[in-house]
Amino acid sequence: MKKTAIILALATAGLAFGANAAEPQPFKVQDLVKINKLHSSVLSNDGNKIVYAVKNIDDKGVASSDLYLQTIGSDQAAKRLTTATGTEHSVAFSADDKKVYFLAARNGSSQLFELALDGGEAQQISELPLDVEGFKLSQDGKQVVMNIRVFPACEDLTCSADKFAAEAERSSTGREYKQLMVRHWDTWGDHSRSHLFVAQLNGETITAPVDVTKGLDTETPALPFSGMEEVTFTPDGKYVVYSAKAPSTQQAWETNYDLWQVPATGGTAKNLTEDNKAWDALPTFSADGRYMAYLAMTKPGFEADRYRIMLRDTVTGQEKEVAPLWDRSASSLMFGKDNRTLYVTAQDVGQVSIFEVNTQFGDVKTIYNEGSNSIVGVTADKIVFNHKSLVQPGDLYTMALDGQNRTRLTDVNKDKLAKIKFGEYEQFSFKGWNNEEVFGYWIKPVGYKAGKKYPIAFLVHGGPQGSFGNSFSSRWNAQLWAGAGYGVVMIDFHGSTGYGQAFTDSISQDWGGKPLEDLQKGLAAVTAQQKWLDSSRACALGGSYGGYMMNWIQGNWNDGFKCLVNHAGLFDMRSMYYVTEELWFPEYEFGGTYQDNKALYEKFNPVNYVENWQTPMLVIHGEKDFRVPYGQGLAAFSFMQRKGIPSELLIYPDENHWILNPDNLEQWYANVLGWMDRWTAK
Repeated sequence: MKKTAIILALATAGLAFGANAAEPQPFKVQDLVKINKLHSSVLSNDGNKIVYAVKNIDDKGVASSDLYLQTIGSDQAAKRLTTATGTEHSVAFSADDKKVYFLAARNGSSQLFELALDGGEAQQISELPLDVEGFKLSQDGKQVVMNIRVFPACEDLTCSADKFAAEAERSSTGREYKQLMVRHWDTWGDHSRSHLFVAQLNGETITAPVDVTKGLDTETPALPFSGMEEVTFTPDGKYVVYSAKAPSTQQAWETNYDLWQVPATGGTAKNLTEDNKAWDALPTFSADGRYMAYLAMTKPGFEADRYRIMLRDTVTGQEKEVAPLWDRSASSLMFGKDNRTLYVTAQDVGQVSIFEVNTQFGDVKTIYNEGSNSIVGVTADKIVFNHKSLVQPGDLYTMALDGQNRTRLTDVNKDKLAKIKFGEYEQFSFKGWNNEEVFGYWIKPVGYKAGKKYPIAFLVHGGPQGSFGNSFSSRWNAQLWAGAGYGVVMIDFHGSTGYGQAFTDSISQDWGGKPLEDLQKGLAAVTAQQKWLDSSRACALGGSYGGYMMNWIQGNWNDGFKCLVNHAGLFDMRSMYYVTEELWFPEYEFGGTYQDNKALYEKFNPVNYVENWQTPMLVIHGEKDFRVPYGQGLAAFSFMQRKGIPSELLIYPDENHWILNPDNLEQWYANVLGWMDRWTAK
């Protein structure tokens, strides 16, 4: 069990309260939207310096973002590098560590900038007619590969810029399509594609970029969430390797991403992973160029399969799976300085942990397994990483390669966190479906007093292959319910990630079975263990699959809660199949198309159990949600209104599957907490 009392967490964060310090207040959404965000961290090639960006949000909600330079091991404060209006991001060091490159839209278009670290102003070194959305340097720092959105039929960037302008100016509004996908996440397709362009870094400018993915009619990097981590130069700079789907008419129902290698000067791309019909990702080279590591799934059509670590010898062509018996799904890879050791992150029992993997023998050693961590860089003797937890929004640390001597580098929210009080939390476990061990977290309400009982906020995660673990979220932040006086309970039911692939697989074709049993047993277990939790005053809430579970609970556990909150939940699996955009998802989860396996879709279809609905429910949806279109939420609300079940609807015309606008987020929590307070009051 992992237990973290709030006073210990604050002490770890370097926050001490003097006798005259103002009393910290419970965490509120107004605090959440003003939390500073550390991003775009990069370690210098010599391992002695780090540059990072901080998005600062003042008391009035005005945001600014700048770059900072910090020398590792120095007592000196970080040096602010930029002060210009706007956001600098996607930072890279030059090969000699004397300069950094970054993206910024200082003149209305996102372009590449160069900044000398010994002083002076940043210089714009690209002046392209289209935005540069991402970039990566070659190992010698002489080339740059850029991600730019273009029309595949165009011969140059000017042609694409003219077509974008013409599209914006045309008087008709109809969109024309001949095949799926016609929309993705929150955007209708405009027939443009994300392509890769290579240019030479030539003093104070770049040469004319070459489209090395010319004519490609699929995305690279893949939208909506992939970035330049899916693209790299070979260490000799002769080739670019990237992950992309092969062109086909099956984009909406296949997950066959392959690794492609193309000359940096342009030419024909070679498919490096053609034999694997599932997802290949994150090509990563050792500095000496001998090995390429990457991640590979094995099940076509399944986006939550275990990412195996693959290693290819670029000299002999031999390939093997590294650590085939390790039952975790890697999420990032980085070679150590010995060119043989991999440092890997993966979800692991409610954490995102850092591991050392021996590529020769497959040995896996846990380096750090508290909270949610991402690796920034590795030197000959240390790891630089970003650490988050349920009480830490994210800061940089270093530690030795064996996980010892952890040292904090940044404290970007020190003043803000000093004014906030979080709830104490603890991980727990119980016997769930099939008597198997299932894990979860509870959080005590801020101001907890022994002997008093508290209402429950029962949070159900989405995915469904996801996790509500030991991390800090900018949207579903569990500490906000603790700040509002609720005891928080989160269960990583069967289907959750980080507990082995069999556990993750167990939800497929059983959406309403094992997970519901885990939730029922988990709530019973935690309320028996923690007597301060009042099971008679519980409200359940969730988004996406969590929203589906609210609809499923309505029909299959209708006496379990005083109220429900359904954000972007699936209501009718038949209509959902025909209107979602990524068809591979329902087709894998339910064993085929709706016509192929109609019985299973209907077995776990919430609309078939509406005669049992009776619990008051708040329904929330975004109109730009194309993953779970808003008609699903509207249908649930319409039914409850017609049947007379207490219900309310909150709809956002400008939001997608998530709530991203800070003002909307404040409204979201005001409605959710107001709804819960209404129904859980004594």
